[in-house]
Amino acid sequence: MDLPWEDVVVISTAPQPSPEPALLGFLRHRLNLGEGALALGMRQCQLEQAPLPVVLWRYGLLSLEQFDAVLAWQESQDELSMTNCR
Repeated sequence: MDLPWEDVVVISTAPQPSPEPALLGFLRHRLNLGEGALALGMRQCQLEQAPLPVVLWRYGLLSLEQFDAVLAWQESQDELSMTNCR
C-alpha cells in the first residue's frame, strides 16, 4: 500500500544520538536554518526518536531539495571518514 509522504512517520526504539556539530553547522551556514527551527527540530527528534533531518523535513522546515542536500552532505561525510580510516 502506497502512503503519501505526509503520512510517513519514522519510529525507532533505539535512542537517536545527538546531531553532530558538523551537521548543525551545515544546517545553519549552508542552508541558513534559523536557531528557532533547529531548536524545534532538536526537541522533536528527541521526542520522536527520529533523525534530525527527517524531523526538519516533516515539519516543513526543510524543502525536499534541502533534505536531499543534507543526505548528499551526510553521504560525503561518511565517505570522507571512511577514506581517513584507511
